[in-house]
Amino acid sequence: MPYTLKSIANIAGIFLIVIGVLGLIYEGYTYTKHETVAQIGDLKVTADTKETVYISPIYGGVSLVAGVILVVISRRMSN
Repeated sequence: MPYTLKSIANIAGIFLIVIGVLGLIYEGYTYTKHETVAQIGDLKVTADTKETVYISPIYGGVSLVAGVILVVISRRMSN
């Protein structure tokens, strides 16, 4: 089944809407980073540190609006 510009725009719009909503809800994520603090011979001292990456709500809003615009445009396209 070949994809048309209309279906691609619709799928991309829905994807952007989902990403935008998730970006507005979570506003960032946290992960654990394992780093070696010191190493003397075979002895290794490691530390686990939690790093947080914040995502501006502006990005989520822009993604949401762009997704809505794409979906509306794809609905108005003629076959």
